[in-house]
Amino acid sequence: MAPSFDHLRDADVDEDDYDENEIDLSDLREKYEVQLEQGFDTFVVIDGLPEVTEEQKPKLVKFLLKKLKSVGNTKEESIFMPMGDDGKSLRFAFVEYSTAAEAAAAVRQLDLVPLDKKHTLRVNKMTDIERFGREGRVEEEYQAPVIEEFKEKEHMRSWLADPSGRGRDQFAMYRGESVGVFWNNEKDGPENVVDRQHWTESFIQWSPLGTFLTSVHQQGVQLWGGPSWTRQKRFAHPFVNMLDFSPGEKYVVTWSNRPISIPDEGHPQLAADDDGKNYVIWEVETGKPLRSFANLDLPTTGPDGGPLKAPPKFPWPAFKWSADDKYVARLTQGQSISVYELPSMTLLDKTTIKIEGVMDFEWAPATVQRDGTKQYEQLFCYWTPELGSNPAKVGLMSIPSKEVVRSLNLFSVSDAKLHWQSDGTYLAVKVDRHSKSKKSQATTLEIFRVKEKGVPVEVVDTIKDTVINFAWEPKGDRFVVITTTEPAGQTAVPPKTSVAFFCPEKVKGNAVGNFKHLRTLEKKNSNSIYWSPRGRFVVVATIANQQGSDLEFYDMDFEGEKPESDKDLTANLQLMNISDHYGVTDVQWDPSGRFVTSWASAWKHAMENGYHMYDFKGEQLREEPLEKFKQWAWRPRPATLLTKEEQKQIRKNLREYSKTFEQEDAERVAGADQAVVDERRRMLDEWYAWRQSVEEDLEWEREELGLSKPEDAAAPKGEDGEGEVIEEIVEEVLEETEEIVQ
Repeated sequence: MAPSFDHLRDADVDEDDYDENEIDLSDLREKYEVQLEQGFDTFVVIDGLPEVTEEQKPKLVKFLLKKLKSVGNTKEESIFMPMGDDGKSLRFAFVEYSTAAEAAAAVRQLDLVPLDKKHTLRVNKMTDIERFGREGRVEEEYQAPVIEEFKEKEHMRSWLADPSGRGRDQFAMYRGESVGVFWNNEKDGPENVVDRQHWTESFIQWSPLGTFLTSVHQQGVQLWGGPSWTRQKRFAHPFVNMLDFSPGEKYVVTWSNRPISIPDEGHPQLAADDDGKNYVIWEVETGKPLRSFANLDLPTTGPDGGPLKAPPKFPWPAFKWSADDKYVARLTQGQSISVYELPSMTLLDKTTIKIEGVMDFEWAPATVQRDGTKQYEQLFCYWTPELGSNPAKVGLMSIPSKEVVRSLNLFSVSDAKLHWQSDGTYLAVKVDRHSKSKKSQATTLEIFRVKEKGVPVEVVDTIKDTVINFAWEPKGDRFVVITTTEPAGQTAVPPKTSVAFFCPEKVKGNAVGNFKHLRTLEKKNSNSIYWSPRGRFVVVATIANQQGSDLEFYDMDFEGEKPESDKDLTANLQLMNISDHYGVTDVQWDPSGRFVTSWASAWKHAMENGYHMYDFKGEQLREEPLEKFKQWAWRPRPATLLTKEEQKQIRKNLREYSKTFEQEDAERVAGADQAVVDERRRMLDEWYAWRQSVEEDLEWEREELGLSKPEDAAAPKGEDGEGEVIEEIVEEVLEETEEIVQ
């Protein structure tokens, strides 16, 4: 019952000083008035149920309960299914959940979910029924729904069938206020596919398989694709700052530093329980939000239990996906890892994984088949610092069993970084260790051989300096590290670095030998490593450094003579080329591994913005300065559909295929030359046609003037009637020298 405000009238105030009808009591009413609808926030209405009798009802309730429990806690007695006068159910039911959040999750995740082959659930909040079912909002007469005419959708991967037949890749450029998508032509320059002004307000991003181009706006995120580049999906998360797709493009998480604010009139996609949240996880196919979260708690204490010396970096991505899109997990810093099942977004086994002091974790980027393990699993690794007398620890956990399949204790640890190889075959843990006095620091690499029996760990301790960058060869077993004797941030000028290459030893059979040091290049300014997505080739670059801007192109399988010292190693290192790009801020390989692009982004500085393009050997193919150039993004490609046997067969017959492609290239070049000749002939014919028209006009003018011959009009006559010749002498000074004579 709402409180009475009559006592305000009894205050000892002269009635002539105010008019009681003008007193604004809205703030008090809003504060104290009882919100009757809040009592129904835990209730949902389930529609679309089959018609059953009283005897069949318990069986239907139990069957329905399995669906309802997948999103929250409810029980059999919390389901009320009304029956009609004829003794049959009315095909709907009221369900009470434990919390309002669970009821909201039921609406998002169970609406339009099939109950069986003939029935589809419709789920609404009880409060929505009250709000939308008020008098005047529901029509008295039934109106049949309008069934839209079927329209065939565009082929979302049509771009893979390059119309030129040359297997070209696409890329997107964001420059000025314009975003364009282009075909990459090696010699002829970019070929425009689509170019639009104000396509995005913030940045662009391809989905992992290249299906969608993402644009970011104040109102939210939009996905574009298909041959006509129409909008495919939209996610109305206002003021989005970052987004991250799952590996299979089934889901996307968006984050805004501004908490979501749901207006009184509602939101087109989000619900009231999303108010105040920062993260939203969406299902791409349906465009529905699965669940929202507030900002994650950041740590306030360091690994040693003391206060942090520096503010923690913003954790991104905060939600990390398993390789098969079945799980997403987040870290509650220092307490636990929460693993959610997709698409229900319910906690795995309804509990978090308690790991005291956990600092970071990473999913394996591929579904790994461990030796001796037959059941399905996904793997993630994590690490914890030294806590009291307990050593630091690296663990490898199997999901969904939550079994720790391998752990490793570490001592004198300052920091650790987790690096998976692209196939999940290896996990490298970069461990920064300090001396007892904590005045000096060195790095070791602990490499887990994940697919081998028992997951053995190999220690690479030949690195004496601090590692500032590490990168595995994609689909390979070699890696590159960049080290420095002076950690970044301790000197005003970026310190000199060293680049070290590592590879396995040669062994008999298919086994991979121990990792050995191949070569170290000293006194460099390099700070970034970019492997070709196909492996073998790697670019070591100096990015955003005033001391240099080199791009060094290396071949790890050089076909020339191999040094004697490398005979027992699985690599032959060769520097192919060194290029320079002043002001370079970013580098990216194309998905085929044929081309490399470097660019200077206006987001980072305003000097000489634009891009350079190189082939895999480091030969510059193109250089284009562009004002206000912001972003370059190669379009990713999905994994090949060919089996390993088919790929081997293609590699075996590659020379035969190459002859066909070389002939096509030659014909294309010849065709291009012929096109140039034809264009020149066309221009010459136009010139002759113009000359002919001018001469005809002059002939008509001469006839009008009564001049029968062209020379009569052109040559003035002298006194004797003969033509007069006028000569004009022009002097031109070719060189002038001035000499002073004493």
